[in-house]
Order: sequence, then C-alpha cells, then structure tokens
Amino acid sequence: MLTQEELSRYRRQVIIPGWGAAGQEKLKKARVLVAGAGGLGSAVLSYLVAAGVGRIRVIDNDRVELSNLNRQVIHSASSIGQPKVMSAFDRLSAINPCVAVEPIMATIGENNVLDLVGDNPIVDAMDNLPARLLLNRAALSRNLPLFHGAVYGFEGRVTTILPRRTGCLACLYQGVVAGEVPVLGAVPGVIGCIQATEVIKYVLGMGELLADRMLIYDGLNSTFTEVKLRKNPACKECCATLS
Repeated sequence: MLTQEELSRYRRQVIIPGWGAAGQEKLKKARVLVAGAGGLGSAVLSYLVAAGVGRIRVIDNDRVELSNLNRQVIHSASSIGQPKVMSAFDRLSAINPCVAVEPIMATIGENNVLDLVGDNPIVDAMDNLPARLLLNRAALSRNLPLFHGAVYGFEGRVTTILPRRTGCLACLYQGVVAGEVPVLGAVPGVIGCIQATEVIKYVLGMGELLADRMLIYDGLNSTFTEVKLRKNPACKECCATLS
C-alpha cells in the first residue's frame, strides 16, 4: 500500500488517466537493473527514482572523473574520485528516500553477468558494445526486456528489445567501435529520459513500446526519426538462445 507521503509525492503522475494508485503500487513493487551510472544512467536513474520504481540495482565499475561532468549530471565536482555507484546512491537517496537503490561496483563479464542481472528488467546505459552484448545475451537467456540507448555527438537512439518477440541487440550491431565517443551532454539526457519512459510504460502496461522500432534523435536538426527493425534470421545470439 502507498503511504500518505507517497501519495503526495507522486500525485501529479497518479492523476494521469489509466495510472491511478494501482499503477503507482505496481511501480513501487517493480525491480529494475540499470547498467551504467554515466551520461545515460544519470537521466534514467534520476527519473526512475523520481517516479517511484521500488528497487533499482545500479552497476558500474568506474570512479567519477572531471571529464565526466559535462554529461553525467548525477555526479558533481565533490564526487570526483568516488565510485560512480556510490555517488549515484547518495544523489538518488536524496531525490527519493522511498526507493531502495542497490549500488554494485563491478565489471560486467561473461562469468558474472547472469548473477548481476538476476530476474530484473535491464536498462542498457553502457558506453561499450562488448558489455552491451553481454547484457543482450543475459536478457535473451532470462527472457527479460532490454531497454537500449546509445549516443554519439548530437545523435542518440533508443529501442526496446523483447525476447521471443523482437530482434536482439546483436541483430543491430555487428562490429565493435573502439575509442573515445564524442558526446554533447544534453543528448544522453534526452535518450535516457526516453529509456526511463519505456521502463515505466512496461511496468504499468501502458502505451506502445519501442518494440521493433528505433527512435533516432538528431539534435543538430532537432528531429526525431523512427526506423522499423527486423529480426536477423541469421543472428547467432537470438536464434541460438531462443531455438
């Protein structure tokens, strides 16, 4: 049941048609894994916590650096040198103490990805393709939704992967792009907010998810473009996992 404090805190979203107290209780009972506490993770985590998603596990293996602060707004200058998950925990706890945030400082790898994921819906807020593909494999193995976001310069893209229904991340990305990725800080804010919205819609069962669709944001030209996605029949990941 929702407390009076929670009813007051979430009042402006509870009055959305189709949401109500029952929807807020669904959010309170929900669990989500956010992989990455950087630029995308800053927006995703902030808005999932503000919305009242009950339990959030956040995983990151880095410490806060000065060069992070143009986009990773969950951290501050006083956080430099701290593990990102602990800096995130402090900020998120201040935003909404009603939410249980579980910080895990770890590197996602072949040997631990399933343990880290558990049975939680997965938000991909990573900055490297190998880790993303490990999360993709875990999502397929556990039949969990994967909310994918990526950014490059002024551009961002987001899609929602539903195993056994849509294609997977390996259907989309084949090669590994190495090197430092240029990012305008506002772009992961835009994409992370869309990811958070997708998670909330999934939990509540409201609206249409970005399944089999990729939304591409072009910040330079202020446009959104939708691209239809198809499962790759030769994809080794989703075909092998779901066969």
